[in-house]
Amino acid sequence: MDQTRIPKERIAVLIGKKGEIKKKISQVTNTKLRINSKDGDVIISGENGLDVYMAKKIITAIGRGFNPEIALTLLNEENDIEIINIQGFTRNTKNDLERIKGRLIGKEGITRKLVENITNVEISIYGKTISIIGNLVNLNIARHGVINLLQGSKHGKVYSYLEKQRKAKNL
Repeated sequence: MDQTRIPKERIAVLIGKKGEIKKKISQVTNTKLRINSKDGDVIISGENGLDVYMAKKIITAIGRGFNPEIALTLLNEENDIEIINIQGFTRNTKNDLERIKGRLIGKEGITRKLVENITNVEISIYGKTISIIGNLVNLNIARHGVINLLQGSKHGKVYSYLEKQRKAKNL
């Protein structure tokens, strides 16, 4: 048994229409989910610790803003999720947080889309975090690029780095 908490506004996504997402997660991970809609607590129970761990990763991904279908790609053992707290890169003001998020998203989402396309990962910018789902090699490359952007590197240099890594790794 394990427990996690997701933002209240993500509970409806976790449950899905007529409970279909909750049911699907329970079925594919062989677990039972109890969701407290008032505070966002999710209790995961199951016979196998690995199943409970996988369910928790999927639920965490949904809580961090991912579409359930993308979160379910975490069932593939080559995939993982990385959550980066943006606050560590700001002066903790609301304006600074919005500026940093803007750097990561880019005009009309271009920066985020480029990083996703070059590295073949999925990115969610939600609240005070940026989360990345992908296979471990791509995830590490994308994380490095995202952290460089958070630290103020020029976008062009980050894109060049990502392209170089993609060619080197034959992604």
